[in-house]
Amino acid sequence: MNTRTWGWLAAVIDVVLIVVFALIGRSSHGEANTALALWITAYPFLAGWAIGYVTSGAWARPLRFWPTGVVVWILTVFVGLAIRVATGQGDVDGNPLPISFVIVATIVLGVFLLGWRAIARGVLRFAGSRSRQDAAASDA
Repeated sequence: MNTRTWGWLAAVIDVVLIVVFALIGRSSHGEANTALALWITAYPFLAGWAIGYVTSGAWARPLRFWPTGVVVWILTVFVGLAIRVATGQGDVDGNPLPISFVIVATIVLGVFLLGWRAIARGVLRFAGSRSRQDAAASDA
């Protein structure tokens, strides 16, 4: 696959994982998972992701941890939380940004957005070394 294909695939995987994050969060709190409710929960993080994707130039190096993965992750969390606070989402007993949610969002989105990149890089390295071994064996 070329870089352009990986860029599109990375965008789709990131967006799906952010929506899964929102879906898990809504489900764990017993909230409805209608399309509108899911959108309201996910859009702040999707906006942060879009800013991170563009800022990091992710389409050019979608599988890199630095700067791509880290910038996408940090801006997804930071902008997502900022939008949630600005729109009054997630207010718990007058606290617009519960620290427990900050911790969970940071960890889960980090595992999601960096984790799949680590797995993809590992698989690609393994496949590359495997094909080099096969080529060396056929040359012998």
